[in-house]
Amino acid sequence: MDIDIGIASKDRKKIANSLSHLLADTYTLYLKTHSFHWNVTGPMFNALHNMFMVQYNELWLSLDEIAERIRALGEVAPGSGAQYAKLSSIKEETGVPDWQGMVTQLVNGHETCARTARDAFKKAEGANDQPSADLATTRMQAHEKTAWMLRSLLQ
Repeated sequence: MDIDIGIASKDRKKIANSLSHLLADTYTLYLKTHSFHWNVTGPMFNALHNMFMVQYNELWLSLDEIAERIRALGEVAPGSGAQYAKLSSIKEETGVPDWQGMVTQLVNGHETCARTARDAFKKAEGANDQPSADLATTRMQAHEKTAWMLRSLLQ
């Protein structure tokens, strides 16, 4: 059945593509944050262990929102590690950095997600797609706030 929600098919595809990049970045950041939760050590263990848990839970819940918006636009949401590796701007971490390295990587990851969400916002705004723009705005706010909080630990 054709989709007639007031957004041209080519615009829906562009928006869904940018949201797919956001989904991949978010998933990669989720995995990294969860791994760091498990593996953090040192004098900041308790605070970071708990902080990372709050962060990976927030990221996990956001994945569903992003994927469902892609589906509402009539496109298929990527869902494999291979697809995420191709789409994500965030590099996986296979080692275990010290707590400061973990925090630095997470700051960079949240800043990357904020930039990716900002790109999705531009595409959504240009196509008069308020739900996607709202989703992108919400994600920018969450990532910018989390980056600030993490960055504060390094000062």
